Amino acid sequence: ELIPIKYCDEIGNINLKSNPNGSINNIAGIFNNKKNILGMMPHPERMIDPSLSGEDGSLFFNNLINNLK
Repeated sequence: ELIPIKYCDEIGNINLKSNPNGSINNIAGIFNNKKNILGMMPHPERMIDPSLSGEDGSLFFNNLINNLK
């Protein structure tokens, strides 16, 4: 699977309402064929501190780190 990330609602449903930019099939991230490069449209790094608009991006990075262990 080269598409690891899709836009979804808060319970995991993939639908047009949860797609903020109109991407095809709600695609938010895609790997290259070797799966060593990830291209992402969302920018969770912009949401890791309350003074930078919020902390929602921290959830992404914490889940990533926990799944790499």
